Amino acid sequence: MTYRDGVRIPESVGLVDAVERVRSRRDGFVWLGLHEPTDEEFAGIAELFDLHPLAVEDAVEAHQRPKLERYGETLFAVFKTICYVEHEELTATSEVVTTGEIMVFTGRDFVVTVRHGRHGSLGPLREELESDPRQLAKGPSAVLHAVADHVVDDFLTAIDAVQADVDSVETAVFAEDGARLDPGRIYQLKRELLELKRAVVPLGRPLEELATRPIRVVDPEIQAYFRDVSDHLARATEQIAAFDELLNSILQAHLAQVTVAQNEDMRKITAWAAIVAVPTMVCGVYGMNFDHMPELGWRYGYGLVLGVIAAACVTLYRGFRRNGWL
Repeated sequence: MTYRDGVRIPESVGLVDAVERVRSRRDGFVWLGLHEPTDEEFAGIAELFDLHPLAVEDAVEAHQRPKLERYGETLFAVFKTICYVEHEELTATSEVVTTGEIMVFTGRDFVVTVRHGRHGSLGPLREELESDPRQLAKGPSAVLHAVADHVVDDFLTAIDAVQADVDSVETAVFAEDGARLDPGRIYQLKRELLELKRAVVPLGRPLEELATRPIRVVDPEIQAYFRDVSDHLARATEQIAAFDELLNSILQAHLAQVTVAQNEDMRKITAWAAIVAVPTMVCGVYGMNFDHMPELGWRYGYGLVLGVIAAACVTLYRGFRRNGWL
């Protein structure tokens, strides 16, 4: 797409002719969007815009961490995209977030965006920018800012959704049967949070550079907008750190509950063993094969022994109940 003074110019010519017209007039810029291009598909574009081979390799292969690099007159930015995965209930195998990537080549008169992943479409973003010609008239750096702002807004949306999962796990842990909670749910949420952290935290330095350092292809007026995006990213980073700390506390609380539950079970087992020990001892004594046992021939001896056993067991039971062991 060709843009001049913030307005999209209908072009019936090919990409090469459109670029030549923009460069000959020294006015406007070309915005080209690609989705998971191959080496062969990207080769001609790299030659047309004189893109650095290292940046081209990163754009095609993907799986890069967020970064900002300068190659001559071209700026190469990598953004990780995040999408929250809806699920009815968090389990030990639930996918909470899925990631993708957006690479942006920004030059004096062109923008090339390369998207990887099933989400993060830039179609709505393009329409939104086209509805604001004044902002789009600032050139390719306006597109770069819009992409960065779009990515960070998606971070905040995903983080708000993850908040519900964290609250759900916290509520389950402190419920009456919290000790029975599958700890795999907590570990899975921590793993997914780590994936979110890998996308958000490394973006801080590139945004700071875009917001504070003079860059030739970035309009000075746009830098103020990058500072706003950087503030939003700082908020996202703080929330992720808070989630991580909270999940650590939740995990420790769950482990403490399991330990307490195990101790209660051991106390119950010990108490019943003590109660059973009384009749076992008495019956064991009278089961010895001796002729001269005390009160062995007494008519009421059997009933008395049963009464003593019952009284001892009841006394022990009431004592253990009073102390909370049973």
